[in-house]
Amino acid sequence: MDLNTITEVIRRPLDRPGADWREGDAWLAGGTWLFSQEQPSLRRLVDLTALHWDPLVPGPAGLEIGATCTIRDLHSIALPESFTPPDSFTFPGDWTAVALFAKSCDAFLSSFKVWNSATVGGNICLSLPAGPMITLTVALEARYELWDPDGSTRTVDALDFVTGNHQNLLGPGEILRRIRIPAHALRKRTAHRRFSLTRLGRSTVFVVGTQTQGTSDLLLTVTAGTTRPVRIAFDAMPDASALRHSIDAIPAGLWFADPNGTPDHRRHLTNYFAEEIRRELSPGSLP
Repeated sequence: MDLNTITEVIRRPLDRPGADWREGDAWLAGGTWLFSQEQPSLRRLVDLTALHWDPLVPGPAGLEIGATCTIRDLHSIALPESFTPPDSFTFPGDWTAVALFAKSCDAFLSSFKVWNSATVGGNICLSLPAGPMITLTVALEARYELWDPDGSTRTVDALDFVTGNHQNLLGPGEILRRIRIPAHALRKRTAHRRFSLTRLGRSTVFVVGTQTQGTSDLLLTVTAGTTRPVRIAFDAMPDASALRHSIDAIPAGLWFADPNGTPDHRRHLTNYFAEEIRRELSPGSLP
């Protein structure tokens, strides 16, 4: 039996890190999942950390997150009293949705060692239903920039990237380069609810509601309970019946089943938490 499947760790030019991509290659960023599982089909690792992509770049258009940004760095901008933000990072005071960053990072419920290595892009590309970076970026209407091995790029909506459990839009050798969160989404009010079977368990459901300041709209994002993210938009705050009807309209085949919950259990929790979010963000509630 071949126990030494990885024969080479390579680095590629900044503009085309996927050059010479071939079967048996894998991207290496934090490696927290890659090194936790047997990988008998892999022969080469393409190291991304040597590219030194900027982790967090704020600007008038919003926030750009480099795919190799660590969970620790992302968490630090929401709770700077706990960590030192990278490069003295600052963000506009009206980016109220930044509070959701820490909540999403906390959903990893892992050690500081994992937080220091695990990357935002790695969690997204792993594309598990409970991936909290998927929850965060879909809820905040992000778009992903993807690089092809031939040097071309394309941009996709975060909502469309994950297509199923451990499945996404990436082609062979294609890589997630950066995540762009628009400024208008960062200015929204947010409310979230999350459930796991144990205090340190994987998310059974993770539901986020966002609302444009000064309006009564609602954007509801359902993750962890479904095999891919689901986003439901309302121009005005729905009543309880309309909200429940929209959630019940999610196709039965999208609800996820694993030891953390049955599809019926996950649908029930989503309805329950969505109603709590609706009440929290309804007109008259505290900002």
